Amino acid sequence: MNWGGKRVLVTGAGGFIGSHLAERLVEDGATVRAMVHYTSTGRWGWLEESPLAAHMEIVAGDVCDRDAVTRSVRDVDIVFHLAALIAIPYSYEAPESYVRTNIGGTLNLLQASREMDVTRFVHTSTSEVYGTALYVPIDEQHPLQGQSPYSASKIGADKMAEAFCRSFELPVTTVRPFNTFGPRQSARAIVPTILTQCLTSETIRLGSLHPTRDLNYVSNTVDGYLLAATTDEAAGLTINLGSGREISIGDLVTLVSSITGRALHVSEEAERRRPKASEVERLLADSELAKTALGWAPRVSLEEGLQLTYEWMQSHLTRYRPGVYAV
Repeated sequence: MNWGGKRVLVTGAGGFIGSHLAERLVEDGATVRAMVHYTSTGRWGWLEESPLAAHMEIVAGDVCDRDAVTRSVRDVDIVFHLAALIAIPYSYEAPESYVRTNIGGTLNLLQASREMDVTRFVHTSTSEVYGTALYVPIDEQHPLQGQSPYSASKIGADKMAEAFCRSFELPVTTVRPFNTFGPRQSARAIVPTILTQCLTSETIRLGSLHPTRDLNYVSNTVDGYLLAATTDEAAGLTINLGSGREISIGDLVTLVSSITGRALHVSEEAERRRPKASEVERLLADSELAKTALGWAPRVSLEEGLQLTYEWMQSHLTRYRPGVYAV
């Protein structure tokens, strides 16, 4: 894709997916404004270590601050909105902060984008909004179920994006990634939880082993974002980005053992389990709409992605605390 001359904003650019997306946009020729969450240290999250950071305009702020958001949106053509509070366990402890950031922050971005006449607003959803699958594979018509305060806040954000598209004709495309994984992901997610422990111990401490997930390597997800922003037919759509393959947490440990050549044993711990009615038991994506509307399909397999992530983890293990349950 030729992004030359396109001015874009990426919110949440210091995070896992956001940093990969911001870097890809720079590589493809876009003029990138990267909004990172302000901290007193002045650090830019994962962009702090990026050799491409020098080619971005990096602004620190908070999506909950409408003035900061308005300044960030000014003079851009396309907004990629990824900033969010994401940790499910912490959402049980601080649900109000999830409403404020995920719904209120999204509203601020939508209002500013409407006022600034952006040409495309790409909103980030999550497969967690579906809850436990009522049928599989899960297409975009599947009912939404708020099985955690996090997922409920993302449902609210999705509906706010839908409302701005319908009420004000803001050209919104909502992308709904399924279980993205890869380098830089927080230890709150299952793949880095397993890999960091794999590198330091033969015992992998986990919660429930039977739930299934549809794991998709981060570069595949980034491909979907770029296509969602540049495909005219995608305006107004909500689009799943998943691999179409499910694997249980227990089988994922077995696969990691095979890829890494390490003998691993699992210890199930009660503190790592979600409340029973909050656990998402099964996720499996139907991404046919992404294929037909965007021409998208995952290019990196689960096995290839796990190998790449494992190799990255080996040289970045100091960024994690293996064995510590990250809430």
